Amino acid sequence: MMAAIRAVLAAFFGVRGRNDAERNKLKPGQIIAAGLICALVLVALVLLLVRTLVASQGG
Repeated sequence: MMAAIRAVLAAFFGVRGRNDAERNKLKPGQIIAAGLICALVLVALVLLLVRTLVASQGG
């Protein structure tokens, strides 16, 4: 599962090379699950950041 998460994070930043893609034979279900997990974590972090910034402004 860690290989799938690394692949998804690399895809988020657009830095995954062809050699890495060919070396890791990942199943589509693993990529989908890792993508959903990473997307949920990203959304949670953005929401936390926004709430923190709004609270620090007294709003």
